[in-house]
Amino acid sequence: MIKMGILQVLKTQLLCHLIICYVFLVSGFIINLLQLCTLPLWPINKQLARKINCRLGYSISSQLVALLEWWSGTECTLYTDPESYPLYGKENAIVVLNHNFEIDFMTGWTFCERFGVLGSSKVLAKKELSYVPVIGWMWYFLEIVFCKRKWEEDRKTVVQSLRNLQDYPENFWFLLHCEGTRFTEKKHKISMEVAEKKGLPKLKYHLLPRTKGFCVTAQNLRGKVTAVYDSTLNFRNNEMPTLLGVLNGKKYHADLYVRRIPLETIPEDESECAAWLHKLYQEKDEFQEHYRQTGRFPGPITSPPRRPWALLNWLFWVCLLVYPLCMLLLQMLLSGSTFTVFCTCVFCLAGGQLGAIACQLVSAG
Repeated sequence: MIKMGILQVLKTQLLCHLIICYVFLVSGFIINLLQLCTLPLWPINKQLARKINCRLGYSISSQLVALLEWWSGTECTLYTDPESYPLYGKENAIVVLNHNFEIDFMTGWTFCERFGVLGSSKVLAKKELSYVPVIGWMWYFLEIVFCKRKWEEDRKTVVQSLRNLQDYPENFWFLLHCEGTRFTEKKHKISMEVAEKKGLPKLKYHLLPRTKGFCVTAQNLRGKVTAVYDSTLNFRNNEMPTLLGVLNGKKYHADLYVRRIPLETIPEDESECAAWLHKLYQEKDEFQEHYRQTGRFPGPITSPPRRPWALLNWLFWVCLLVYPLCMLLLQMLLSGSTFTVFCTCVFCLAGGQLGAIACQLVSAG
């Protein structure tokens, strides 16, 4: 108990946070550089280049999974149909996620990791995120679909990016936040005003879904994707988890309800598909209401086991990068120069802040 208490106190220390951010940023830049080196391979063997980039991308995104699973110790419980469970990770799928929490992207990645599709997972992301160092640059090489949120300009680009995935060599999950942005009371009020004007049923726990992105994604991934995973996330005890909480080692318990819906049962016509998505979100609202009242989602419970690879990857980068950092800092401190010591402290704090900002931008997307 004493050891656990000491460890918990250690996790809240600024120095540990700076080391975590340092490892993430420096390893990320190294991996981005290695991804850049794969460019000459694309015209020669595109499929090999894709497979290499999946592994390199995994080395970045799995660090955030390790932070959630191993550093914070967050537990993840899955509610799903036992008949669908064996298919997870064995097929390509569109995953429709609610967007209520600061760390829901990390939780989504955690379930991707547990079913072996983290390195190849895709998202529909804001164009601005492609300029964010480490994660945004990683996504560029993973053929993530970027959009400017101006549909007249986006449609052609999005359609072409989706069609490029038709010959993708790895199983992937395409993660979609159809609400477009994270839930807040202010956004919810505006969204429900729009619903009232359009004559759509109001939602209690979600924003009105943006249907065009989902419909185009489903339409252009037919033949490659076999199912839609309707995924509804919540956290026990009405907790609102944060990135800072995870960084401080706070343990949360995530519950995820997943329904597998064959893509062939979803209408191809855009207006019918939009109506189907609105109905889906009404059902998601009902699931959230059930969770608020009972503390659980309907259906059987399972806990997909943690895999060790995210932890081993993170430990590899820690061992590789922390020792030279310590030696460099020691030399600077021993130099006796006040200016050098001051610059070192500023550099470390700036690096930690940059890492935190990058994660915040992704979570807000």
